[in-house]
Amino acid sequence: NKRNNPELGRSKMPSSHDYADCPENESILISMRTHQTGPEFQLVPRSEAKVSVFDSGFMLGDGCWEGIRLHNGVLFDIEAHMDRMFEGCKALMIDLGLTPEELIKEIYKCTDANKQKDHVHIRLMVTRGLKPTPYQAPKTTIGLPTIVIIPEIKKSSEETKEVGVRLMTVSTRRGRPDVQDPAWNSHSKLNCISACIQGGLAGADEALMLDPNGFVATCNSTHFFIVRKGEIWTSQPKHILHGITRQNIIDLARKNGIVVKELDFSLTKVYSADEAFVTGTMAGQIPVISVDGRQIGDGKRGPMVKRLQEIYSKFFLAQTAKRADGF
Repeated sequence: NKRNNPELGRSKMPSSHDYADCPENESILISMRTHQTGPEFQLVPRSEAKVSVFDSGFMLGDGCWEGIRLHNGVLFDIEAHMDRMFEGCKALMIDLGLTPEELIKEIYKCTDANKQKDHVHIRLMVTRGLKPTPYQAPKTTIGLPTIVIIPEIKKSSEETKEVGVRLMTVSTRRGRPDVQDPAWNSHSKLNCISACIQGGLAGADEALMLDPNGFVATCNSTHFFIVRKGEIWTSQPKHILHGITRQNIIDLARKNGIVVKELDFSLTKVYSADEAFVTGTMAGQIPVISVDGRQIGDGKRGPMVKRLQEIYSKFFLAQTAKRADGF
């Protein structure tokens, strides 16, 4: 499902976010709480789902979002997603006007109304809300924050999980927390989009970004790991979004006796790695076969990545075996 702009670079390689087209997505119901709906959520057909041009998200990118998976009718790791969402909103002084538990119930109402159960990827979006006129100051916002829940069926590509992706290091850096905290999963993604454009123009599937000191940080939409002599290395969490799949992989690897190190390392260590991979809510774990034209390992999925995929799959199925009471 690729609708890339050719002028921005079209990669023939699989994408970490590839999925099978699903005609049912054209007729989904989207849950919305806007200034027009008041405090109640309304289910709206996709073709009729709209927000005002005066919304803070449209005008300023002012808000936070989460990508959430639904499997077996269960929202996977939903508590972690709520923690990150509410943490970011508190930092930005956006009061959602409801509790995490209430928001979880609204997400389930939406997926249940769509009769969805498996292979569902949900985009939960929050903005500061409606403005009376184009203006930056949060104090001018009218009413409650806007909340939109978009549930689409997106079965991720199994081919990509085996074939892998190519990365290119770009000049766009991840910023420091005193510029714009990278821990915020905010709508203001131009830093990552700029990196994505540069990587695409170079013919890569995704961009690898460095931190302000020149060490490896993360990719533009996934988290990055390397494997060296049986150990897994990943960047320190100073300049990255605190990834939920990233943390699950770190925890699961350690529980299975695999050494994981969060440390500063340069591209030289990447080029000579035995394996490399990226992680994400949609991506899962995807092998990286080359970085900056250097083949990683033997240029295909290695034994460590395959093992981690198997460990994570079992964990994912166990965590989505049953919906929690009350939801």
